[in-house]
Amino acid sequence: MSTEPTIFGRILDGEIPCHRVYEDEHVLAFLDAGPLSLGHVLVIPKERAAFLHELSDDAAAAIGRVLPRIARAVVAVTGCSDYNVLQNNGAAANQAVFHVHFHIIPKHSDGSGLGIEWKAGELVGGEGLAAAIENSL
Repeated sequence: MSTEPTIFGRILDGEIPCHRVYEDEHVLAFLDAGPLSLGHVLVIPKERAAFLHELSDDAAAAIGRVLPRIARAVVAVTGCSDYNVLQNNGAAANQAVFHVHFHIIPKHSDGSGLGIEWKAGELVGGEGLAAAIENSL
């Protein structure tokens, strides 16, 4: 678990204000201060962990329960029909704030939103890799 202070920790501590859209015992969701599009929301666990794999099962389940609910609200309010849910882990994966967080980023007809390029590779050694991951669970 992370003990380094982050901007999200400061928001949780009430030191920095935010535009809250949802809060419960385990999760806080608020508008991104630097949105990629109208309705861009950040969803964070109140448990302070830098990486997704560090979250407790309870914190992960709490996030999983509210992500669809918040996405439905963003779609309803913004009128978008498409959106991305983004979650990065580590600097090389473009994580800028080292507190687990999910972005819900509406994709609007004006082209605003997340732009990504997907360079698909070829699956090699799939059976062995799948077995190794399954055995690590």
